[in-house]
Amino acid sequence: MKQFTVPQFIDVEDKIIGPITVRQFIIIIIGGLFVFLEYKLSDFALFLFIGIFTTALFGIFAFAKINGMPFHYFILNIIQTFKKPNLRIWQRESAVALAVKNKKAEPLSDSRPVKKMPVTSSHLSDLSLIIDTGGVYAGETTSTSNFFNNQYEK
Repeated sequence: MKQFTVPQFIDVEDKIIGPITVRQFIIIIIGGLFVFLEYKLSDFALFLFIGIFTTALFGIFAFAKINGMPFHYFILNIIQTFKKPNLRIWQRESAVALAVKNKKAEPLSDSRPVKKMPVTSSHLSDLSLIIDTGGVYAGETTSTSNFFNNQYEK
């Protein structure tokens, strides 16, 4: 059987100059070009103000890490969260309305006492499937109908 070498530490970036990675080096070069353009296109007082801001911004993008990930991933995750939040809200009113609409039996009155039946695992799975589908799935006809018919004493 052939033996293959498995690469180790594939998530560690290659270092080119001391502790500086390729990504950091490219960001520093681009930041230096921006600072140089600001120096050539503005007077010295404006250059100091804008240059410090630009150096800080590119320094953050090059060296800052949040939760062990580079800063630009953090910015991309923020943008993605604002564009499409992952919060899901179950609208119970529409699910209850759908269940009532699909219900074929007559509504139960509150005057009849409830008879407690032992709940089996197959019945629990049927009930959870009915709730998950919003009443579209009616359950097993024999076990569910017997349960609902026997649940209330007449």
